Amino acid sequence: MAGRVQPVLAGVVTALVGFASSFTVVLAGLRAAGADAGQAASGLLALCVASGLAAAWLGLRHRLPMSVAWSTPGAALLVATGPVPGGWPVAVGAFLVSGLLIVAAGLIPPLGRAVAAIPKPVAGAMLAGVLLPLCTAPVRALVEVPRLAGPVVVAWLLLHRYARRWAVPGALVVAVVAIAVTARGTGLGAVGLRPSVELTAPAWNVSALVGVALPLFLVTMAAQNVPGMAVLVNYGYRPPFGAALRATGLAALLAAPAGGHGVNLAAITAALAAGPDAHPDPDRRWIASVTAGGGLALLGLGAGVATALVTTAPPVLIEAVAGLALLGALATALASAVTEPEGREAAVVTFVVTASGVTLVGVGGAFWGLVAGCLMLLLFRRRTTASRGPTEPGPTEATESAGPAGSTGPAGSAGPSGSTSDPDSSLLSRR
Repeated sequence: MAGRVQPVLAGVVTALVGFASSFTVVLAGLRAAGADAGQAASGLLALCVASGLAAAWLGLRHRLPMSVAWSTPGAALLVATGPVPGGWPVAVGAFLVSGLLIVAAGLIPPLGRAVAAIPKPVAGAMLAGVLLPLCTAPVRALVEVPRLAGPVVVAWLLLHRYARRWAVPGALVVAVVAIAVTARGTGLGAVGLRPSVELTAPAWNVSALVGVALPLFLVTMAAQNVPGMAVLVNYGYRPPFGAALRATGLAALLAAPAGGHGVNLAAITAALAAGPDAHPDPDRRWIASVTAGGGLALLGLGAGVATALVTTAPPVLIEAVAGLALLGALATALASAVTEPEGREAAVVTFVVTASGVTLVGVGGAFWGLVAGCLMLLLFRRRTTASRGPTEPGPTEATESAGPAGSTGPAGSAGPSGSTSDPDSSLLSRR
C-alpha cells in the first residue's frame, strides 16, 4: 500500500510546490504584458489545465516521469519587457507564435539543435538579465513597504535554512496573510473569484514577434525544456525530446487564446517526480508526474482567488515574492554565464544590455542582449584566430582533436541506456 501511495503523494507535493512557488511570477508577467485582472486569471487557469493535460498525456503515453509546467523564465521576460506594442491581443499573438516555434523544434530536429547551439555564456547571461529586475524587488519592497515585506523575507530566510523546498510557498503564505489583513474592507469581491476563461483574438506586429515571441521561445527552450530533459537523463531515463516538445507546444497553442504565455517541461520541480523520493522503482515514478499534472489542473480552479489577492496587494510586494522564487534561477544563470573564461566578456555585455530594459525599434532588451553577446563572441573568436595565425597541427594535436580510436566524443555519448539511435535525444547529446 505504501508503495502505491508514495508516488501519488510525491505528485501532490510537486503540484503544490510548482504552483505556489511561481504563480505570482506568471500573474506579474501577464499583467505587465497588458492583461487586466480577468485576463490574467484566465491565463493562469489555462496554463494550469494545459500543463496538467500535457503531463498526463506524456506520463501515460511513455510511462516516464515527464513533469510539465508553465514557463517561469518566460513570465519574468514579460515583466522585463513591459507593455507589448499593440496591447494584449498582440501579446496573445506572440504567445501563439512561440508555441508554434516549440512545435516546430519538435518536428524539425535541426531547429532544436540550433537553439541548443546558442553559446552557454550568452544564454545564461540573457536569462540572468531577464530575471534581475524581479530579483531586486525584495530589496525595493523592504524599503517601500517594510511592514509587509519584512515578515515575508524573514519567513523565506528561515525556511530556506531549515526546509528549502517550502521556502517560497511559506513566504507566499505570510504574504497572503499580510494582504488579507491590509485588504479588509477593500472588497476582494471586486475581482471575480470563480474560475473563468476569457478568450482574446490574437493580433501580430513585427516588433512583438521579434521582441516577445522569439525571446520567449528561446528562454523557454534554454531555461526549461533542455534542463528539464537533463534532469530526466541524470536519473537514468531516455525521454523522447521531440515528442515532449510537440506535446508541450500544442498545449501552449491551446492555452494562448485564453492568455497562457507558455507550456514546457518542468525544470525546477522535475526532480520531485523523477527522483527516488517519488518511488524506489524508476518504472513507477511516472505516476507522480501524472498526479502532479492532475493536481496542477485542479489548482488552476483557484486562479480567480489568486488573482484577486495579487490585485489587492501592493505591486512591489507581489514582485518581491516572485523575486524570492527566482533567486535560485538567477544564481544558476549567472554561474552558467561566467564559468567559461573565453566567453565571460560576451556574457557581461549580454547581461548588461538585457538588464538595461532598453527598447529599440519596438524590440525589447532580451533580443538585443542576445545579438550583442553573439556579436562579441564572433568578434573575439575572429581576433583570437587572427592573432594565432594559420598553423599546421602537429601529430599530437591532430591525434588529440580526433579523440581516441573508436571514440565519438561528447556528441556521441551513449547516455544511460547505451544508445544514441533515438533522434529525439539528439538535442541533449549535442548540448
